Amino acid sequence: MSERTTSGPAPDSIRLPVLPLTSGVVLPTMAVTVAVETPTATAAVEAASGADRRLLLVPQIEGRWAKVGTVAEITDEGRLPNGTRALAVRGQHRALVGVGLAGTGAALWVEATRATDPVPDDETRALAREVTALVQNLLEQRGLPAQLGEALAAVDDPGQVADQAGWFPDLSFASKVDLLEQLDVRLRLEMVRDWARERLADATLKEQIRRDVSEGMEKSQRDYLLRQQLDAIRRELGEDDGDVSGGYRGRAEDLELPEAVAEMVDREIERLERTGQQSPEYSWIRTWLDTILELPWGKRSEERLDLDEARRVLDDDHTGLDEVKERIIEHLAVRKLRAERGSDGGSAAGAILVLVGPPGVGKTSLGASVARALGREYVRVALGGVRDEAEIRGHRRTYVGAQPGRIARALRDAGTMNPVFVLDEVDKLGADWRGDPSSALLEVLDPEQNHSFRDHYLEVELDLSGVLFLATANVAETIPPALLDRMEVIRLDGYTTDEKMAISRQHLLPRLLERAGLRPDEVTVSDEAIELVVTDHTREAGVRNLERELAKLVRKAATRIAGGHADHIDVGATDVRQYVGRPKFFAEAADRTLVPGVATGLAVTGAGGDVLFVEATRSDEGEPGLLLTGQLGDVMRESAQIALSWVRSGSDPSLPIATDGRYHVHVPAGAVPKDGPSAGVTMTTALVSLLTGRRVRSEVGMTGEVTLQGRVLPIGGVKQKVLAAHRAGLTEVILPSRNGGDLEDVPDAVREAMTFHLVDDVTEVLAIALEPEAAGEPTALARAA
Repeated sequence: MSERTTSGPAPDSIRLPVLPLTSGVVLPTMAVTVAVETPTATAAVEAASGADRRLLLVPQIEGRWAKVGTVAEITDEGRLPNGTRALAVRGQHRALVGVGLAGTGAALWVEATRATDPVPDDETRALAREVTALVQNLLEQRGLPAQLGEALAAVDDPGQVADQAGWFPDLSFASKVDLLEQLDVRLRLEMVRDWARERLADATLKEQIRRDVSEGMEKSQRDYLLRQQLDAIRRELGEDDGDVSGGYRGRAEDLELPEAVAEMVDREIERLERTGQQSPEYSWIRTWLDTILELPWGKRSEERLDLDEARRVLDDDHTGLDEVKERIIEHLAVRKLRAERGSDGGSAAGAILVLVGPPGVGKTSLGASVARALGREYVRVALGGVRDEAEIRGHRRTYVGAQPGRIARALRDAGTMNPVFVLDEVDKLGADWRGDPSSALLEVLDPEQNHSFRDHYLEVELDLSGVLFLATANVAETIPPALLDRMEVIRLDGYTTDEKMAISRQHLLPRLLERAGLRPDEVTVSDEAIELVVTDHTREAGVRNLERELAKLVRKAATRIAGGHADHIDVGATDVRQYVGRPKFFAEAADRTLVPGVATGLAVTGAGGDVLFVEATRSDEGEPGLLLTGQLGDVMRESAQIALSWVRSGSDPSLPIATDGRYHVHVPAGAVPKDGPSAGVTMTTALVSLLTGRRVRSEVGMTGEVTLQGRVLPIGGVKQKVLAAHRAGLTEVILPSRNGGDLEDVPDAVREAMTFHLVDDVTEVLAIALEPEAAGEPTALARAA
């Protein structure tokens, strides 16, 4: 056992039998009853008769003996009601447990050292008084008798004040053992003080919660009684609910409600007057009336019919997009003529346009610009991921939490009956067991029907004929055909390099400089630097990634200016790598087509046009046939089969006939799904290049569907494919002759910079795309042929 020392007189050594305590602690001055239940306890009691009826009470906790016990005197013996032997003991003083000693009988004898509290000083007495006050407050909060507090106040010895904590039942067994083992009176008092403060804070919090709950209940009861009294007074005066119904009638009279809507509002107000406030229908009717009267009945924005001003606004907000701007001006011109000549707005007002194009070309922001140009309100309804038909038409009033659909709520938010509606991401509508929202849109987007659109919640007709609907989509193929048939499709196929530079100069850089807290004269970016960012760091149809790269440049410039390293920054072409990083895109067509068997094709994806390469090889090993890789769809696989069949058919006598063997056609970027017939001429060219040993010209890109007779059929997405070829550095494009009219949609700058070959037969494609025979060494297959 470790030796402990205490201040005061020299301690006395005593020999006593030990009575173990497993569930409680006896502190000095405490008088308690102890049950004698074990043989060890019985032996200790028997041995106490030879030790002046004294015992050493030592707690046992977590398999160990406490280092300090309490010397106690047996004052009485008896039996508990259940017959168990019991002792009445009184604690006298603490004792340090020493070593065990041999004794008579089965009792455990130990040599203990008496621990005596020193004479307290003034600080210790002050601490004792603080503890006494805290414990008295705790007793008062617990509602215990006042005599306990008075008895505690009568205790003068600081050590005894601390030991009184042993009486509290909510103090844990371990805490009481710690209190017993603490020989320093001051530390013992601090333990009790901290414990009393903690319990006092908990008691205060519980009392506050109880008081708050009680006050809340009392307030609710008081409010209920006052409402009942108010209802009784109104009934006596004959004004029962007159203020509510009268308020609704006044609001209805201030609105230009259609006749059918006014009749239904009157019926609902009458129902409200007959319904008691305690009925659930009362709140349902009031909610419906509030909703129906918040709609902008009869309110219309006064349109701006100045065509030149509208065009100026559109040009200020967006660079390019001439086709969309022309269509908006045409719509405005029709509205102007009908207004001047007294015609009804009607069908002319119900223009429904869908802007189809890759991400980042400005479809959504164009809606706000159109609203500003026309002088109308602007609302946007996001349809991406909507799967519930009730999102469009609303819920029936019988459902809990019912509300109108997005169309009616958007009208309420707009505050007019002729806003510009942008239905965003209409191609991403879903359908499941809850309904098909795209079918619900059929009525909304039909100019012949939307003058009487009926929302399930409102149950009245809404006139949507004055709304200008602008829908946006990335691809038109995923829009349901019936819905697409009701809309006028306008394609936004992306921007040229010159347009991106203009957008950067006029829109992106000023906005980014303002966001970064920079003045326009603090950062200057040259045209060469912008062009380098456009061509080498972004290759997209839109300008989102371009804005991110320019934002990176502006942030680095702001860091240098904020750090005091420069007052003005000029960014030239040679500085782009320092501010934006290494180039991410390269003109790789020349490297990829260095060997025969590789052709450059053009494709359209959801992100716009793109360049893809088709690679072909042949091997005599393995099972003869055609192996296709690159995650190709069924239509693209069939195009490869058709290309190989045409090559093997010998339709062109000048070409070697493909012998039996294993042909492998691969389209890189295997993680990206690819499908469509427009790669037919590219696959045919790759196979013929492989067989003849003639390389494909690196500056040529091609697209078109091929037939078994070698005819080249037209395809779609010509503008997007041409723009992608221009971004990739190609200078010539081979197209089906029947797509010649689509070149009118290509911007003039691109059309002048590129050469287009319109073909009808695949032999014409080969004559243009393949290098002369002298430029490429024929393969062994070609020499054998």
